[in-house]
Amino acid sequence: MSWLRSARTAAGELVDVELTGGRIAQVTPATGTLAAGEVDLSGQVLMPSFVEPHAHLDKALTASRAPNRTGDLLGAIAAMQDIADTLTHEDIVARAEAAIRTQLALGTTSIRTHVNVGGPMGMRALAALIEVRERWRDLADVQVVALVANPLAGQAGRDLRQALREGADVAGGCPHLDPEPDRAVGICLDAAGEAGVPMDLHTDETLNPRLLTLKTMADLVLRTGFPYQVTASHCVSLAVQDAKTQQQVAEQVAQARIAVVALPQTNLFLQGRDHPVATPRGLTAVRPLREAGATVAAGGDNLRDPFHPVGRGDALEVAALMVTCGHLSPEDALDAVTAAPRQALGLPPVLIAPGCRADLVALPAVDALEALGAASAQRTVWRAGTIVALTTVRTEIAAPAACDADRVRPHPAMSTTMEGAAP
Repeated sequence: MSWLRSARTAAGELVDVELTGGRIAQVTPATGTLAAGEVDLSGQVLMPSFVEPHAHLDKALTASRAPNRTGDLLGAIAAMQDIADTLTHEDIVARAEAAIRTQLALGTTSIRTHVNVGGPMGMRALAALIEVRERWRDLADVQVVALVANPLAGQAGRDLRQALREGADVAGGCPHLDPEPDRAVGICLDAAGEAGVPMDLHTDETLNPRLLTLKTMADLVLRTGFPYQVTASHCVSLAVQDAKTQQQVAEQVAQARIAVVALPQTNLFLQGRDHPVATPRGLTAVRPLREAGATVAAGGDNLRDPFHPVGRGDALEVAALMVTCGHLSPEDALDAVTAAPRQALGLPPVLIAPGCRADLVALPAVDALEALGAASAQRTVWRAGTIVALTTVRTEIAAPAACDADRVRPHPAMSTTMEGAAP
């Protein structure tokens, strides 16, 4: 048993939180007391830990090794292909673990990572990520998605089934890049159904309005009654459809209970380069999807690799972009990196409430808005009630020179205003 004292919740309440057996036992009004061994969270906001619904840990931290010479999606794919031979098991494990450490320190305790299987990589990266998943099981939840190449009607479809047999948690793929996009969606759905696992597809990662496999996905899920969780990541082309199409597809997505993952960092970087005037945002149709009742989560996608050469691995950076580019309220943006991705990944909800698993993050701020806006690196992270990361920050700033009151003179423009002011 332990107590977290004087924490501010995102709702603005000042509370004490008791943790027992990896869960929140009780939440009471703050008493202002602090006993030995208890954690003082005065001046800090406490919230559910963050969830990364879409990562690429096998590619993470390769930007300097694999420059994207065209800056677009195909350039990024080519850059990774150029270094495929250097991506050994040990290299993938080392970079993936470095990325997890970065994200865990910033409050992310659950990660879904896509991993390339088949083609020149074979099952090498999958084996590395499965090893990482098992090694980090006590510190972070990691789900592995088998991301296969195309065409899915050929060897890629067989690679997908093999990857699921060898330990991948989720069926994945990129149907919009397939010669037969609609058929590719069906192949992925069949493979997932046979294996009894969820499906998470890179969907319509393009501004081409003629590609809309999201609609195909929703139709198939509804028609077949697919019983497992389905996630559509990216869904960029939905944003360039007319309003009626957006609404119709969004309603189908909501009816099919397909979760959509918006990926602002990577999509803003890769998309729109052939639109030098009125460049599209490269983000899915967030508002129509939410208005239709669909689950919309947000993720960081790529961490300093050819698909996105910068980024901190911080869910609050993603949430801030959902405010700026997705026009979400700060409260909804925080939901997009906490509650919504938990739903998308099939994880139990986490609230600052009794009975919930104590997956938490605290950072200095007077309220949730400041926590999001300032995004201090100083954070304490709990997984199942145990502190798994603690970052402290110390800042020293030189004092300005002392003012000599006799030497301070009003600005001339200010002087005129002052002289005309009432005595």
